[in-house]
Amino acid sequence: MSTPLAIFVGMPGHELSPSEIAFFREANPFGLFLFKRNLDNPDQIRHLVAQFKGAVGRADAPVYIDQEGGRVQRLDNGNWPLFRSLGEFGALARKDLETGKYALRLSTLAMGTMLGELGLGSGTTPVVDLARPGTHNVIGNRSFGDDPELVTTLGRVVVEAMLEVGSMPIFKHIPGYGRVNVDPHFTCPVVDASVADMQQTDFRPFIALRDAPWAMVAHLIFTRIDPDHPASVSPLVCELIRRDLGFDGVLITDCLTMEALTGTWPERVSAALDAGYDIALHSQGDLAASEAAAKAARPLGAQSLARIARAEKRLGSTHVDVQALHAEVETIFRENGFA
Repeated sequence: MSTPLAIFVGMPGHELSPSEIAFFREANPFGLFLFKRNLDNPDQIRHLVAQFKGAVGRADAPVYIDQEGGRVQRLDNGNWPLFRSLGEFGALARKDLETGKYALRLSTLAMGTMLGELGLGSGTTPVVDLARPGTHNVIGNRSFGDDPELVTTLGRVVVEAMLEVGSMPIFKHIPGYGRVNVDPHFTCPVVDASVADMQQTDFRPFIALRDAPWAMVAHLIFTRIDPDHPASVSPLVCELIRRDLGFDGVLITDCLTMEALTGTWPERVSAALDAGYDIALHSQGDLAASEAAAKAARPLGAQSLARIARAEKRLGSTHVDVQALHAEVETIFRENGFA
């Protein structure tokens, strides 16, 4: 069997068409990334996951979504419980740290179990960017807050609880969106802060959580590191993440179709992999676009395969009662004065 390509791709609908199955079978992308457009009900999702894994011929092929809680949760059409944002857990933890940690652990166990029941391997969480008063609301209450120590503490809760229930934690967006004042979906943020300053602030949660298995890379320019390239396509930023932040887990880019980047989508895929990142994420669902992006990818390298294997070995198999834990979390918030 051929080595999978170092890319996640998307697809447009609720099931794979014959042409999409043929594409996945031939190209063999490492994983599939789904959005709300792909997610209708439990049986449909499980069928779609099985279609993809059958097409690539790998029972362990990953299928991931964004499922952080709050406004970034793709499973929100009434078929599943709605989870609170990480910012709400941050607020609860600032009132009572142990209660906040306990509630977050329960919520994460429930969310991870729910994902696993659908065949989804990750919700690409937690967000450990800092959210300051001036940080663009593209982050906002997706973050635990602006205190690096609290963000680290709560980020650790999510990482460990997700691993416990066999869902891959992916912290984001390394090396940090905390200084951005524009939305990278539409334009490229530029950060002028010094590396020394960032190491005392925005980088701290990423450094403290450097033993986590996966991380997602941000789209923004750090002028003091690489003034010419956004982090997700910068060899210098990749080197900083590996060397100075000490992260040796799997590095996947944020979606390369975001307008923070320039060039064609295949050029962006090539640039991200050339920069040294393990996996490119191209989650736009059009088949022709996915085909073009896959042609620009390359097979996963030996180091990337080793990182992926190490991460997989850390996944546990605990299974919890999703509804019961979710209800307990809601009770905790109400008893602590939160709506």
